[in-house]
Amino acid sequence: MPAKSAPEDSVILVVEDDDLVRLMAVEMLEDAGYDVVEARHADEAWLVLHQRSDIGVVFSDVDMPGTMCGVMLAERVSDAWPDIRIILTSGRQRFADRAVPDHGLFVAKPYSVSQVIDAIHRAD
Repeated sequence: MPAKSAPEDSVILVVEDDDLVRLMAVEMLEDAGYDVVEARHADEAWLVLHQRSDIGVVFSDVDMPGTMCGVMLAERVSDAWPDIRIILTSGRQRFADRAVPDHGLFVAKPYSVSQVIDAIHRAD
């Protein structure tokens, strides 16, 4: 299995159905120096992941419209690309880090830039 690359060397995929929250997350991560792409829901994220080979982190909301939620997306990413770091977030649900697939982490909404960046670096 390939080693997970340093977050600074890869692109972060932000998956969020709320346009304003997604815009703020993307801007926050870009301001912190990361390259970011975005998806409005897990189905779109799945397509992005198949089109790009430079995604190193998936930062996804849990509750989204479509055929899969953020947890299902995380499980599928873990199976298909075990070298991608996974961070889940939600304002409605809470998860223990151990419940996030592939040793990923959970960050509760509302989150700060430092919480997200710390999770990106700590996710295995």
